Amino acid sequence: MKKKIRIGNAGGYWGDDLSALKRQLTGGPLDYITMDFLAEITMSILQRQRKANADLGYAVDFLHQLEECLPLIVKKNVRVISNAGGINPIGMARKIVEMAKKKKLNVKVGVVYGDDISGQLYELSAAGERFANMETGDDFFAVRSRIASANIYLGAEPVVKALDAGCQIVVTGRVTDTGLTLAPMIHEFGWPMDDWDKMAAGVVAGHMIECGCQVSGGNITDWQDVKDFDNIGYPIVEMEKSGDFVVTKHKKTGGLVSEKTVKEQLVYEMGDPSNYISPDGVARFDTAHLKVEGKNRVRVSGIKGRPEPDYLKVSMAYEDGWKSSGEVLVSGPETDKKADIIADILWNKLKHKYESKRTEKIGSGSIWPDELRGAESNEILLRFGVRDQDFGKVRDFGKALSTLILSGPAGMAVTGQGRPKPKQVVAYWPALIHRSRVTAKVLTINTIGEEEFFEIQFPIRVQATTLELPNDKGARKKLKKAAGRVKQVRLSEICYARSGDKGDTCNIGVLARSPKVYEWIVENLTSDVVKKFFKGTTFGKVIRYELDNLHALNFLLEETLDGGGTSSLMIDPQGKTLAQALLQMQVKIPVSLLNK
Repeated sequence: MKKKIRIGNAGGYWGDDLSALKRQLTGGPLDYITMDFLAEITMSILQRQRKANADLGYAVDFLHQLEECLPLIVKKNVRVISNAGGINPIGMARKIVEMAKKKKLNVKVGVVYGDDISGQLYELSAAGERFANMETGDDFFAVRSRIASANIYLGAEPVVKALDAGCQIVVTGRVTDTGLTLAPMIHEFGWPMDDWDKMAAGVVAGHMIECGCQVSGGNITDWQDVKDFDNIGYPIVEMEKSGDFVVTKHKKTGGLVSEKTVKEQLVYEMGDPSNYISPDGVARFDTAHLKVEGKNRVRVSGIKGRPEPDYLKVSMAYEDGWKSSGEVLVSGPETDKKADIIADILWNKLKHKYESKRTEKIGSGSIWPDELRGAESNEILLRFGVRDQDFGKVRDFGKALSTLILSGPAGMAVTGQGRPKPKQVVAYWPALIHRSRVTAKVLTINTIGEEEFFEIQFPIRVQATTLELPNDKGARKKLKKAAGRVKQVRLSEICYARSGDKGDTCNIGVLARSPKVYEWIVENLTSDVVKKFFKGTTFGKVIRYELDNLHALNFLLEETLDGGGTSSLMIDPQGKTLAQALLQMQVKIPVSLLNK
């Protein structure tokens, strides 16, 4: 039994660098490579693809990468795990086996499925599963007939079964990003599935590398720290049997692994840091301890966990009308005034009342809250969008938009898209299903035609917690205030940050640049302060959590992303830019803290 394994990531989303798999294989020794292709809305896209062509329904990019890399994978004896199978993992597995035969390679492929319950929703509802919307509490029956996809988030256990069966490549349906990485640890170290601290360590490790280069230099606030974005190194976790691990990357690659990059990724898309729920257990991010142990090496230890939830999450998508968006380029002088006039022309031309409509003046700060808007620019990309259940009303928007170019102020230009067409809205519906009703399936296929089949049930190992929406912890104990002269600075001078999305909620993790600064932001950067700053952008509650171990605060901004996912008319429906917006906040801080 091994004491340490090296797991690399070669893809954080569908559309990531197609050369990453080969670079991970050739850059240095690895035992496993994981690749994540599935965002929350991707399954519905794959459903539409398969309706048009029964042979599709998976991420074809993975096959393109294997076409080049499969001989190298076999030669180096590296095992590859990916959720690229989408809604047709068996179809993808057979393609891989066929590819291996043509290349005269001996490969055993594992398939994990059973996550797709789109054809069982009526019988499950009749059996007592409510499938209420986790975020809003809305009744499932209002959308049940319009569901386009419904996939349970499976955990590591079925992937472990495929590895135990000797599979070198494992393709899955909707397995969690963290489960892909946790599975090799359970397989190699023999961790019991009810060792909750070990499960939590694996979940945190998986969260570290699931977004690819985001932990190895990509998207960090202090981007100037990264000396080389060329050939950016994809991340590697060196996991020890104890549950401690090191985040690193291959030598002679670009990017950066540092305390900052690891901390920013830890707070990415986080809810309650003491209650990070996965099918394999609950990880407490507020127990992780970080230590830099060398160049591009950060050790993570001390992670604690709690039992797995009684319920598993179901990601559903349903048809919810139509939307369309388009833009015109407006140039100076007086671009802002021109843009307002052009917007009035369009909306006055359209007599319809839309379910939702939006105007964004890209280039003048419109992606940020009201407090930061208003800068004059030499050019503005004037972007419009509408959403409605009525196809005709959305179609009329596209017709009206294309008439603006010759009938408004001087300095407009066509952006090249022509008349925008309506697109069907596929909205997100998160729900829960009791784990006792879930059956995961594992099929193994090899190049000489042998197959094995397994089923995995999900019993309640202990009386665990149900998945609940987070609640604000309330006020912290009063801290001693720093004294002396104060100075007004941007928040970015004392903090760094990263933001992400969960449906219509944006999370912003704010990390202090020193322990004393952390004490100051705990006292001064409250939920009310952040809510006020995002006036005009955030329309729901702002909830705050504290992570003393990381010197960080995590904010959840509800009703911020115009519905999120494919429903949103925003140019940034995932809230990626909002951390940078918050860092522009002007704060008055004691000079003594700046010196630290």
